[in-house]
Amino acid sequence: MHLAKPCIDIGIYTNNREDQLDFWQHQVGLPFEELLKLGGGSQQHRHSLNGSIFKLNHSRNPINDAPPSGYQTLLIAREDINEPTQFQDPDGNQVILVPAGYQGITHIGIRLEVTSISRFSTFYRDVLQIEQISNDCFRWGTTLLFLVENPQHVPATGMQGLGYRYITVQVWNVDKEHEDFLARGGAEARPPTTLGTTARISFIMDPDQNWIEVSQRASLTGTLESNQTS
Repeated sequence: MHLAKPCIDIGIYTNNREDQLDFWQHQVGLPFEELLKLGGGSQQHRHSLNGSIFKLNHSRNPINDAPPSGYQTLLIAREDINEPTQFQDPDGNQVILVPAGYQGITHIGIRLEVTSISRFSTFYRDVLQIEQISNDCFRWGTTLLFLVENPQHVPATGMQGLGYRYITVQVWNVDKEHEDFLARGGAEARPPTTLGTTARISFIMDPDQNWIEVSQRASLTGTLESNQTS
């Protein structure tokens, strides 16, 4: 994919807005960026994350008790620490602050539990076409994806549910990238759609049905036209 931004974003869902905001802003130290209203009683609290965006999506309606996604742990590189420090947020999600350069992480890393490293390796290498670092590690832009195999892992059943639920990649032309992804054998979650004047997005899925948002954001690309060829 032709990236409009080299850093991959990550989204989380919660019913616990105040405690989560306090944790991520004060204990983890993420700067608040902006608030987006998503409709249906949901809001997205966007935070800066080493070039990525941490999307804390709060719903005033109860979120279904769905199986967790494969996105298990967020690792954040920090220049001011000497050893990894592990936390759990108020909903029990794992986050680890690591020294910059730890396991190659210069920005963020995401640890995924997967049913098959072999299947994911083929998917990342041939369908997403991202860089393979080792048997269980891939680089997408500046973000490292670490695979932990568990054949008993129950694949996610959708994006809705508590915890880490999706990642976002910013591209120049969402329609072309979505079409090319499907042509390489990828699975569609939602076709491209336009969100006002802000972004044009689609959703795709990995082999365990974890969702990946493909976003053409006007603030990055300058346009939401679908015929852009950059």
